[in-house]
Amino acid sequence: MNEFIEIYRENQEDIESFVIATLKNNGSTNEDEVAHYKKNFDYFPSMELLYITDARCKQITPNIYRDKLEENAKEKDRGYLASRLKNKGDDFSISEPYISSATGNICITVMKKEDGQHVFIDFKLRELLARLGLIELHQTFDNFAKNFYKLIGFSLMFFALLAIGYAIFSFAKHLIDDGFTLDTLFKPIVAVTLGLAIFDLAKTILEREVYYKSYSKKSEDSMVLTKFAIAIIIALSIEALMVVFKIAIHDYKDMIYGLYLIIGVGIIIIALGLYSFLASKSND
Repeated sequence: MNEFIEIYRENQEDIESFVIATLKNNGSTNEDEVAHYKKNFDYFPSMELLYITDARCKQITPNIYRDKLEENAKEKDRGYLASRLKNKGDDFSISEPYISSATGNICITVMKKEDGQHVFIDFKLRELLARLGLIELHQTFDNFAKNFYKLIGFSLMFFALLAIGYAIFSFAKHLIDDGFTLDTLFKPIVAVTLGLAIFDLAKTILEREVYYKSYSKKSEDSMVLTKFAIAIIIALSIEALMVVFKIAIHDYKDMIYGLYLIIGVGIIIIALGLYSFLASKSND
């Protein structure tokens, strides 16, 4: 969710001040029992994970979630994470937004020094922005949209695999029945290329709308379209080449139709080049 990160950065100072002030007002986070740790979730609806490390950033508690514990997280070295945090004074450090390996959500991590130990708290970015009124969320619709994208994404992957499977089956069948011909070679290549384009589109949908692994630049949308269009152009170019070979073998009078197809591919290439140029100009 690229827009969440943009909103966060536009309001970063206010958000960090709110989180630090609330943690200060909440008093000590570091208690002796997990039950006391979990009380912090009542104060922070956006909080999704808490754990404590010693002074060397070696984890001494389990991963404490709102509704479960993860005991196997003990003894992990969190020094790599601590080194990425920016010191905000008053024993607080805060990370930039990133993808949590524990939850798969976009979050920010706050580290609070207490009694020679470090308390790490992950805040779910989307919930934090909603808590501050910077975005509006409708959980039911959000879940529906997420599940819908998941259905579409995996359906596209299924059909991409079918296309690739058809290409392999068709190649083997024609090779056995007719021997090696140009049709035997080119048709599977077209099917595999289309399958690759569909699979790449499905992967992008799942990454951006379901699993949130892709949050880079504004130009990402144009990159997705460009990659998909290139795959289609390759498939059409191979098809045009195959048509030209067929016409050359049978009847040169029909060569004009091959030319039409090649001209069409050329127009698509020019249009894609123009689109890429305009997209790069708008991002400068």
